Amino acid sequence: MKTTLSRRRVLGGFAATAATVVGWSAASQSWATAAEVADGVAVAEAPALDGTLTTSAAELERFRHDFGRMKTSAPWAVLRPGSDRDIVRMVNYARANNLKIAVNGQGGTNGDQESHSVYGQAAVPAGGISIDARAMSRIISVNATNAVVEAGVTWGQLTDAALKVGKTPPALPDYLHLSIGGTLSIGGIGGTVQKYGLLCDNVHSLDVVTGTGQLLTVSASAYPDLFHSVLSGGGQTAIILRAKVKLVAAPQRSVVFSLFYDDLATYLADGEKVMAENRFHVQAGEMLRRPDDSGWRYKMEVAANYSGTAVPDRAALLAGLRDNRAQAVVEDVAYRDYMFRLDGYETYLKESGHWYQPKPWLSLFLPASKTKAFMEVVERELTAGSLGGGFLLFYPYYTRKVTRPLAVQPNESVGYLFDLLRFPDPGETGIPRMLEQNRQLYDRAVALGAKRYLVGAIPGMTPADWKAHFGTRWEEFYRAKRRWDPANVLTPGQGFFG
Repeated sequence: MKTTLSRRRVLGGFAATAATVVGWSAASQSWATAAEVADGVAVAEAPALDGTLTTSAAELERFRHDFGRMKTSAPWAVLRPGSDRDIVRMVNYARANNLKIAVNGQGGTNGDQESHSVYGQAAVPAGGISIDARAMSRIISVNATNAVVEAGVTWGQLTDAALKVGKTPPALPDYLHLSIGGTLSIGGIGGTVQKYGLLCDNVHSLDVVTGTGQLLTVSASAYPDLFHSVLSGGGQTAIILRAKVKLVAAPQRSVVFSLFYDDLATYLADGEKVMAENRFHVQAGEMLRRPDDSGWRYKMEVAANYSGTAVPDRAALLAGLRDNRAQAVVEDVAYRDYMFRLDGYETYLKESGHWYQPKPWLSLFLPASKTKAFMEVVERELTAGSLGGGFLLFYPYYTRKVTRPLAVQPNESVGYLFDLLRFPDPGETGIPRMLEQNRQLYDRAVALGAKRYLVGAIPGMTPADWKAHFGTRWEEFYRAKRRWDPANVLTPGQGFFG
């Protein structure tokens, strides 16, 4: 309803400051504040909220860029919801006024909160509304089998809460300071994928608000089409409010093995061997420069967890492996320390300036039969400068462990995560070339049967590219979008539907 509000009605109804949003002005295509409305600006009045809706310049600046720092698009209003109904009301308001709305995860540490998308995936265009996930950051309950958390809780916060009662999420990302809602919307991957699948495979149910403004609890048995379109669906059909996440018994310690290989074929064979024999609780790895910078080598990072005096047999765990044993590094560390192992590296990247550079990441799922050929191309094309302060994660997993339909996988039993996490050196001028290289590597990988992970920066993705990516899942996804967000107001930054 369009209205011109009196000054008394504005201040009485909203307890507003000059930067508090009162409504959307279709005439000026901008948000109007209390002061502007008092001067006679006609607006579509914003609903009464338990939280706040603001256009403060300082607040908007926080949402202008994301972790990738390659796309900028400041919202024109930020919602800090005070209740579920705030989100319901603002989704309905966005739909009625042809606006876009998206949750912005705002994870991080030490006050450095930001969206951890890397190519504008969580952005909204001019006039859009960003929902600050920090306003949804309560851990509601933790018990022997699961935890119920709001979407803005980070995996680090949940891990610490669960460890207090001897529990842990079975699947965790390598970097724990990511919002749970944001991670579930893209899948979430870590070093236990070969056992537990993606993080989204370990969710029992969700409370969501759909693009039609419905507040629903969804699971594999209740609104399954919506449930499966939310997990790994890039925020296209609903906003996650809360998640019921699986927990398992937590170990006390981890024996961590860093095993080095100069030969790609040997690395691949040993990785698939230890996975098939179920030797370790955690299995990751990476491609990295040799110490003398003469080329590439590979590191298998595997961990055996334990509690009490049940110390793993190191010799048995390493039997038959063909790594460069003289270079192997073995550490026995507290489980929590291992889970939070990237915290120290984050500090280094911030101190060195790498953290604040553009980050043209590329994340792929490769079919095992084509992985060696693809990695030989990668070895030729990448240099030490391609990584800067970053790294290239690369390790096998079983595709059958990834059960959510929209987390599409290569059509083989074994896949490889290829996760090129570039942190370019400060002053790097070759970001456009890196983006172009991402596109070329992506096209080459797709021709081999690979699929992409939803994070990452691949320029020029069209709806046709996305349709090909989702393959046989596309029509189901499209129907869910039409049913649950027919006005297309949710998370436009992904660009799936144009």
